[in-house]
Amino acid sequence: MGKSSNSTLVILAFFAIYVIWGSTYLLNKIAVLELPPFMLASFRFTTAGILIFVMAKLMGIQISITKKQLLNTIIAGFLFLSFGNGVVVWALKYVDTGFAALEISAQPLIILLLMRILQGKRIKPMSVIGVILGIVGIYLLVSQKQIITKEGSVMGMVMIFACMLSWGYGSLFVGKANLPTNYFVNTGYQMFTGGIILALMSLCFGENWTSPFVWTTKVQLVMILLVIFGSILAFTSFNYLLKTVSPEKVATSTYVNPIVALILGWYFLNEQITFQSVIAAVVLLTGVYFINTKKTLAIFERFKQ
Repeated sequence: MGKSSNSTLVILAFFAIYVIWGSTYLLNKIAVLELPPFMLASFRFTTAGILIFVMAKLMGIQISITKKQLLNTIIAGFLFLSFGNGVVVWALKYVDTGFAALEISAQPLIILLLMRILQGKRIKPMSVIGVILGIVGIYLLVSQKQIITKEGSVMGMVMIFACMLSWGYGSLFVGKANLPTNYFVNTGYQMFTGGIILALMSLCFGENWTSPFVWTTKVQLVMILLVIFGSILAFTSFNYLLKTVSPEKVATSTYVNPIVALILGWYFLNEQITFQSVIAAVVLLTGVYFINTKKTLAIFERFKQ
């Protein structure tokens, strides 16, 4: 019973980080065309954090944590949300949703290299092939003239890469850090503290804050979807998976995210899907597959033991 329910939880959690997160590129793009990026991200995560604490109280979950755990959630919140997500939202002002998602699909490559550099883990031969394909795919993606010539696009690409480093290091950090054992509480603290740091970043950049009541109905709806599904549901699933399966396995969400983002960006925002982007996607995602050579079913092996 326990093993079966654990397997079901893992499947549902992967669905959340695969599909729901793939749609957040579109939602953030719609919102950032109207709202300042750091204010938008701050409002999203602070609201989500407060809602999680309220829900935890109603469910009778203890939300008190140790000072060490608080410090670690602040660090994780900064790496994943304040920098890792806030700067991606900012970059979406300058790059298409599908492009951003495709660049971020190289996340397993970044994690693999960080594990080699920081933890001294050997890269397997199949993964070396994956790294080479990943680098070729990224080059094909970012070397397109119609993308590079757009104003601010190169800066957007560089900042997204910096976010990938932040997410990669955050994934390794969370895998070993002393964090609240309850995934819900852990997510709540990361959301709330990450949102507060984003508010400070917003003030430092002199962004103009506005009330949700003056936003357009479309952006109000987008924010509700980002808070409930993109933040609370998907991020709780993400934290659960980081403690349950290896960081490289969690990073496989980048197989599906760019496909979802490309389709939604094309359908709702009329974003162009170039032939070179399609080739880059195939090469890049093939590289990611080689990095994660074991079948997805291997994720469930620990539940069969």
